[in-house]
Amino acid sequence: MTKPILILNGPNLNLLGTRQPEIYGRDTLADVEARCRTLAGQLGLAMVFRQSNAEHQIIDWIQDGRTTASGIIINPAAYSHTSVAILDALNACDLPVLEVHISNVHRREPFRHHSYVSQAAVGVIAGFGIHGYLLALRHMAVLLDPAAMPG
Repeated sequence: MTKPILILNGPNLNLLGTRQPEIYGRDTLADVEARCRTLAGQLGLAMVFRQSNAEHQIIDWIQDGRTTASGIIINPAAYSHTSVAILDALNACDLPVLEVHISNVHRREPFRHHSYVSQAAVGVIAGFGIHGYLLALRHMAVLLDPAAMPG
């Protein structure tokens, strides 16, 4: 088994399920984590699942991941649009990064259309609800082992 995949979640995602369910759905972050753990196990991947409202904490986790992780899946939430510091941390680690957004940010307010984090990401998954996390895990498995690509 490879080093774990870091799944990092930014501000306000701790309110998932209750905050604007018309946009983000009714599943909680605990539901997301449980589904990711199930799929990661099926894919033979270990994972670490974390959430913080504090930018510095997310940066510390990314920096730690440089030596402890195989890849990073990140839903930076609002930090997508504001954090050059998270971009710099991601650029400083030599790991594949996938960016996930629950909503389709391109159908929302114009300020949400730009993500600093996207500049460090191999790919971006947006608008598939919490299923986007599972898509990201499946793609991370392929990035880490191209032989795992189905078909």
